[in-house]
Amino acid sequence: MSTTITPTRRLADVDVYPIGLGGMPLSVKGRPEEAQAIRTIHAALDAGINFIDTADAYALDGSEVGHNERLIAKALDLKGRPGHVIVATKGVHTREGSEWLLDGRPEHVREACEASLRALGTDCIDLYQFHRPDPEVPFAETVGAFKELQDEGKVRWIGLSNVTVAQLEEALAIAEIVSVQNQLALNFTSPLAKGEVQAATDRGIAFLPWSPLGGIGRADETAAGVAEVHEIASAHGVSPQQVVLAWELRLGPTVIPIPGARRPETITDSAAAAQLALGGDEVEAITRAVTRA
Repeated sequence: MSTTITPTRRLADVDVYPIGLGGMPLSVKGRPEEAQAIRTIHAALDAGINFIDTADAYALDGSEVGHNERLIAKALDLKGRPGHVIVATKGVHTREGSEWLLDGRPEHVREACEASLRALGTDCIDLYQFHRPDPEVPFAETVGAFKELQDEGKVRWIGLSNVTVAQLEEALAIAEIVSVQNQLALNFTSPLAKGEVQAATDRGIAFLPWSPLGGIGRADETAAGVAEVHEIASAHGVSPQQVVLAWELRLGPTVIPIPGARRPETITDSAAAAQLALGGDEVEAITRAVTRA
C-alpha cells in the first residue's frame, strides 16, 4: 500500500513545500557562474519550492561572507520578491580565510544578524538559525542572543542547527524553537538512532536534513551504496535521488529535506520527490538497509 505525500508541511505557522532548497553549493568551492546559480534558484521556485536555506558563512572564504545571502536576494528580486517564499539563514559560523570557525558570543550574533539583514535586503529575517554550538560560549547565552533579536523584531522565528536532543530542550526553556537542522542522509542516520528526528516530531518542530543526498557532489555515490534505493527507483521510473528524499519525508511528518543544487535540472528533480508515494514496505526496506550494523 502506498501513501501520498502531503503537498505542504508546516514550518512554524506557515505551509511550505515538503522539499526546500539548500543554497550552500551555489557559493562554495565548485560553485556555478552567477547566471546559472540564479537559474537554479528560479527553477526551485518554479517547481513549487518556497523555502530556501542559506547562511552568512556560505562563501569561498572570509573575504566574501554573505555571498549566498546576496545571491538569493538578487534571485528573489528578479522574481519580484514573491511574498510566499521563506528564507532561512544562519549565524555563529565565521570564516577566516577558507577556515570555518565559531563565534557564539552574543555580540557577534547581533553583528552577524545585522549583516545578514543587509545582505538579504530585509528588515526581518524569516528564520534565523543558530548554526552550530560554540564550545567556548555557554549554549544558553547564544540562544538568549537569538531571543533578544526576535524580541526586537529583527527575527521572525528561531531555529537550531547541529544540536542534540538535550540542547534542543535547553533552548526550548529560553525561546520558542521552530526548526532543527541536522545532517541526515543514507550515509548518516545518527539523528534516527539518537532520537533527534523523533524529538522534533513529538514537539511539532520542523526537522531540516542538511546534505540529505549525502553531501555536495556525492549524491550518486551515496545512493549507489544502497541497492534497495535503485530497485525502488527502477520500479517507480524515477531517479535514486527522488527515492532518497521521498524516504526522508516518510521518516516524520515534520521532516523537510533541503537538498542543494548547482543546476536547474537537479533541483527540479529533487522537488518532484514530494509527489513520489513510497509504499510502507519500500520505506522499511531502505531503513533496514541503512541502519543495520
